[in-house]
Amino acid sequence: MTFARNFTVIENHWITLKDGTRLAARIWMPDGAENDPVPAVFEFLPYRKRDGTSPRDESTYPVFAAAGIAGVRVDIRGSGESDGVIDGEYTELELANACELIAWIAAQPWSNGSVGMMGISWGGFNSLQVAALRPPALKAVISIASTVDRYNDDIHYKNGCHLSAQLSWAATMLGYQSRSPDPEIVGDRWKDMWLQRLENEPFFMEEWLQHQRRDDFWRHGSICENFADVDIPALVIAGWADGYRNTPLMAVEGLGDTAKALIGPWVHKYPHFAWPKPRADFHGEAIAWWNRWLRGDQNGAENLPQVRAYILDAVKPAPRRDFDPGFWIAKRDWQKPEMQCFYVEQFGTLMEGMPIPHAPEHAVYLRSPLDTGTTSGEYFTLKPDAEMAIDQRLDDAGSLTFQTTPLAADHDYLGRPVVTLSLRCDAETANLCARLIDLHSDGTATRVSFGVLNLAHREGNAAPKPMKKGERTTIRLTLDACGYRFRKGHRIALSLSTSYWPMILPPPENPGLTIDIASIGFALPKLGAYDAIDIKQPDNPDPLPKYVEHAPATTKRQVVRDLSANKTLYEIREDTGLFEHPGTGLSTRQLREEVWSIAPDDPLSMSGTSIWTCDMRRPGWYVRTVATATISCTAAEWIIRASVIAFEGNTQIFEKIFEEKRIPRDLM
Repeated sequence: MTFARNFTVIENHWITLKDGTRLAARIWMPDGAENDPVPAVFEFLPYRKRDGTSPRDESTYPVFAAAGIAGVRVDIRGSGESDGVIDGEYTELELANACELIAWIAAQPWSNGSVGMMGISWGGFNSLQVAALRPPALKAVISIASTVDRYNDDIHYKNGCHLSAQLSWAATMLGYQSRSPDPEIVGDRWKDMWLQRLENEPFFMEEWLQHQRRDDFWRHGSICENFADVDIPALVIAGWADGYRNTPLMAVEGLGDTAKALIGPWVHKYPHFAWPKPRADFHGEAIAWWNRWLRGDQNGAENLPQVRAYILDAVKPAPRRDFDPGFWIAKRDWQKPEMQCFYVEQFGTLMEGMPIPHAPEHAVYLRSPLDTGTTSGEYFTLKPDAEMAIDQRLDDAGSLTFQTTPLAADHDYLGRPVVTLSLRCDAETANLCARLIDLHSDGTATRVSFGVLNLAHREGNAAPKPMKKGERTTIRLTLDACGYRFRKGHRIALSLSTSYWPMILPPPENPGLTIDIASIGFALPKLGAYDAIDIKQPDNPDPLPKYVEHAPATTKRQVVRDLSANKTLYEIREDTGLFEHPGTGLSTRQLREEVWSIAPDDPLSMSGTSIWTCDMRRPGWYVRTVATATISCTAAEWIIRASVIAFEGNTQIFEKIFEEKRIPRDLM
């Protein structure tokens, strides 16, 4: 039995690396650890412990410390109060620094020598990547909303399609990394540190666009390249409402019983405060995991089912989804599911069974308006509002849609749907999107899963090949994982489109596709036998700390169709509000302004602009940065631009214009 312990918060501790760089750490230390050494959990991020992640840190690490587990939250070089300048995502330097920090933690007199690594998103990524490097003291990881395949399941590319989130994320990181360290921690050198960052921080998208196919750049850090490199236990968590929903099942399939998967209905948040509800007792799950693998407690954590998942039950889109109906299931030993197959009969109805071999070709031409896709939501979602996919009927209007007759019984699925079909294309490449839809009896259309494919990547992402114009080609497209119950009386629908904007950017031409509907096969993964389970809810229903509100948060997302100009705009306005940490007196605010534009009949009209404004202040001190990133295109090139402007008070003290880059399109 674990008794609650008192603990001390060390607001900032400097850890000096072998190269002399000082990294800033915040540590939650159980009392008495110097006489009774404790395990430690390490998190390594560029998102600033002082302000950026402090709410979620303060919701979790005090609970760990009270359970006798130290928490060590370190800012990556060039972020927060750490020295230096960041050099990219998951670089060899970052991962080497992480291994060095793990060794430092294990060597401290308060440490029992066993370290766990944890995180969501960036921290979930590098937890798995560091595990593959096998630092001796690292004994277990918890990875939330992460990926095992950096090319296909991150925010850059997806099956060879160019995700608009790539620009959004590049602008975000440009804004995040442009922020000043806190003078209360670094002292008078804050401004010199800040100017060094501003002058030297990279615009990540320049590098990302140099790698439009799955080359060594993306293979680095993708543990799916060799799952056997990870030989320690990994608890892998994700939410169906997030873009990283594939990782838990891929992890258990690749790592075997070394990995345990937990999938809920959530957006891109920790499961003890995520939406939509129901939530999960992450603290209890994590403490049991750490006690088993970092302390040696025989608590049975190794006997958890391989997969625990929440099966969504006939969910409806809404302006805000606070709770999604469904039920929890467990699969003690995960096996790839049996597939239920459907085909399209001659009148367009989706029927159970396999396509008829050698059936006469039934050709249908599909050329979606280029603004098809505006109901898609974000790639990764932070709020349960229109960031999530909404009613799909608007996008279905620009799609080729097939549906079953009303179901005679409930149909339950868990896994990744697959579409196979034959088509012809009159260009070197085109995009294809497939969506699995739940058609409710009132006509509401819920997106259950989707997949996209750049047809030049039909045989793989490493060496794309142009389509042979007009030649019949068979395509296999795997959709994202889902867990879903289609209710009796509902219809299952398959929607195909040649556009999914603004989530994916269009190819140079928009030739349309001639699809043989007689060839369409649609396979859905049956849920099969399972154990019904309950997942414990958090003891604290409102675990995030309360900060002082000086200005409220606001959000606005809209689609504007300018009929006179033949232009569609997708506009996002996000304001985090201005909030003050009551312990540090530091107030922060971020504003995101993003606009995507396209003419529905011209792929070269596409453009996007993302602007991040970041404010930091306390009495007598105020700084602001404005980071801007844009993308447009020609038939042969991507064109990107970026800039950063910094203010101290109301005085502009810095401006950097990144030189315009014109990067050749690589069959994309």
